[in-house]
Amino acid sequence: MRHRSCVFALCAAGLFGCARTVPLPAKAIDLNRDGAAAIARGDLETAEARISVALEYSPRFTEAWVNLGTIEMDRGNLEKARHDFRKARDLNPDLPAPHHALGLLAERQGHADEAAKHYRDALKVDPGFAPARINLARGLFARGDIEGAREQFLRTTEVAPAFADGWTGLCEALLRLGREDDAEQTLSSARARFGRSPSVELLEARMLLRHGAYARAEERLSEIARRPDLGKSSAALSWMAVARLGRGDTEGATEAAEKAIALDPTDGVAIYALRSARGAPKVGF
Repeated sequence: MRHRSCVFALCAAGLFGCARTVPLPAKAIDLNRDGAAAIARGDLETAEARISVALEYSPRFTEAWVNLGTIEMDRGNLEKARHDFRKARDLNPDLPAPHHALGLLAERQGHADEAAKHYRDALKVDPGFAPARINLARGLFARGDIEGAREQFLRTTEVAPAFADGWTGLCEALLRLGREDDAEQTLSSARARFGRSPSVELLEARMLLRHGAYARAEERLSEIARRPDLGKSSAALSWMAVARLGRGDTEGATEAAEKAIALDPTDGVAIYALRSARGAPKVGF
């Protein structure tokens, strides 16, 4: 759930404001923009109506075809989505958004290698297209290529420093590589740029866990868990379970892990914490 919601946010950030190579009717631009806003709200019926009319004004409107495909993908109509994304790519292969959209679709279908290829195609067109670079990095991280992920997250901090996911992803990769001092420095830079961002605060709490400051970590995590972002709430609850395990509260750890799994049944940290709580082994982070 976290990954899917985060991918949608990246999709929205990358697909709705791409450069255009030919003049477009002002009405088509307005309708596509308003349709994108409706997608972000989850109002797919309104979004479809607006974007379909935008395509009536301009059938070669690449962004509108990508957004129409996004609607179909959100509805689960994956073949229709593929048709629309390919249409967009064929109309203008020199825009990164259609390639990125095809990557999202491949990832949705569980085709990690194909997704990575499409993300790389997007970056060949525009190396500064952050959504594709971040999703490529996350895919590498998930497959265990932590050094490859670190490299892509690092590049994101250079080409798109306004994206918090580049900084937090880089910190995650550095931690996995055992480069804790570098991770601390990266986290400090992220804090300076993004302030009390939930992503930054979540990482700071995890740093506290690594240093055995379980009570302080739990206090920070409980604040994040109360926020409306379900993805961040699930992550906070899963690490809260780890914090409670660290101070021997297996009953509290079980409660937090179960709440996290209710929000995201695939949360690996929560599943681990729940199994650990039931087996009651000692843990350290």
